[in-house]
Amino acid sequence: MQFDDDADLDTSEVRDVRGSRVPGGRATIGGGIAGFIALVLGLLFGVGPDQLGLSSGNPEPVATSSSVSEVQQSCRTGRDANSREDCRLVAVVNSTQDFWKGEFTRRGGRYAPASTVFFTGRVNTGCGTATSAVGPFYCPVDRRVYLDLGFFEELRTKFGASGGPFAQAYVVAHEYGHHVQNLTGTLQKAQDGRQGANSNAVKVELQADCYAGVWAHNATRTPDGSTGRPLITSLTDEDIRDGLDAAAAIGDDRIQERFQGRVTPESWTHGSARQRQQWFYQGYRTGDMAQCNTFR
Repeated sequence: MQFDDDADLDTSEVRDVRGSRVPGGRATIGGGIAGFIALVLGLLFGVGPDQLGLSSGNPEPVATSSSVSEVQQSCRTGRDANSREDCRLVAVVNSTQDFWKGEFTRRGGRYAPASTVFFTGRVNTGCGTATSAVGPFYCPVDRRVYLDLGFFEELRTKFGASGGPFAQAYVVAHEYGHHVQNLTGTLQKAQDGRQGANSNAVKVELQADCYAGVWAHNATRTPDGSTGRPLITSLTDEDIRDGLDAAAAIGDDRIQERFQGRVTPESWTHGSARQRQQWFYQGYRTGDMAQCNTFR
């Protein structure tokens, strides 16, 4: 994955509170088995920690830092994105939102942007207090994506993914898929409390995977309504393989087999490795969000 060296990055779409002290509250998500259960339920699930029963107290605003954030100081151009992980993620956020803004406009709608919050350890959100154990998630209450960058190392070491820059991009694009679902009214279908291979929770997750693929298909194209070169100048077959590998690594069957030694489809919340790959590739192959109807 390569970015245009001369392109400007929009750091206003990312709030960097890494190293900031979170005021008030007491996170109830811990390590060990409790943290793992939280991770399995919350990983890329698109719901906030309050909906997982893991919040503490009243929702509070995200932590803020009194100093200029790291991304504001260091992430200015595509050249920075080609050399730094946090800047690369800023660029992916920019690319993803540029695409969805153009897609909504093309379809006669209006896209409302969502910011991404980089944090470490613990964060207060509109959906409650969460720790890194929850994994990346989207909070529909405050319309933000929350991400501890340390997760990407766990994706490789704990879940067995091959890693790579596009594996990270897939995770971010998946979360923004949940934001699109929130804007279109689909996300609420997952919040009926049901689990299982045929549940709405799984269908919502697979659709977010498909939306991530739709973005990937269009990532190297100039967004509708824009001029000049696209922010992402190239995606290789290897990049897409890394994305497919990451999707498989966090399939319910792979996680259950890896950590509990057996597969129980009645408790699935995300779909199998094969399904997640299938729907990501469906979006990537077609580039059309209309082909992401997992509810049929």
